[in-house]
Amino acid sequence: MAITVEKFTFNPFQENTFVVHDGSVCVIIDPGCYFAEEGEQLVRFIDDNKLSPQAVLLTHAHLDHIFGCDYISKHYNLDVYMHKKDIFTLDLAERSAMTYGIPGVVRPETPNKLLQGNETLKFGEMEFDVLFTPGHCVGHVVYVNRAEDFVINGDVLFAGSYGRVDLPGGDMATLKKSIFEVMFSLPDSMVVYSGHGPETTIGHEKSTNYILQS
Repeated sequence: MAITVEKFTFNPFQENTFVVHDGSVCVIIDPGCYFAEEGEQLVRFIDDNKLSPQAVLLTHAHLDHIFGCDYISKHYNLDVYMHKKDIFTLDLAERSAMTYGIPGVVRPETPNKLLQGNETLKFGEMEFDVLFTPGHCVGHVVYVNRAEDFVINGDVLFAGSYGRVDLPGGDMATLKKSIFEVMFSLPDSMVVYSGHGPETTIGHEKSTNYILQS
């Protein structure tokens, strides 16, 4: 059965939340639902399509990617996966919320499934290779589905751009290493689903992305 990637754009940062499913089971990646109606929209999609949620997967723990993590994980009683190094980023959640003037944000619980990179996760018919891609933050990972030729890439690579490095734990040299050595080693045909903005492909970014000149 084909794998479907459903995208929702949530919160004041226009973050892309993904529900990836095989028609039966699903995983929720980077639940950024901040407003109550956004969380309700996500739950309604899952329930209306009679999907069985298996896990929450986080590419990283910046605020805009975790706003809805506690709500969704507790609503469905799900394990939450994140790279162990990004506990550093998670610990900054309340301070970051104050910086941006965003009320009602408390530090979520630490995910109960801490990744190291190079794992393979399987949920129903879906299989994801976990690749460690720091630089935007210290504990960023991407989730690669090789069978369907796509990667859920968070904030490493964007269509024509790349993740910012001016937040705590960001580093340009490290990000470039992740992009050139990890992301650009993936097949040119692979579709890249980013944490903000439209989809792209590895091949297109290898030939046109601004990071090639930066």
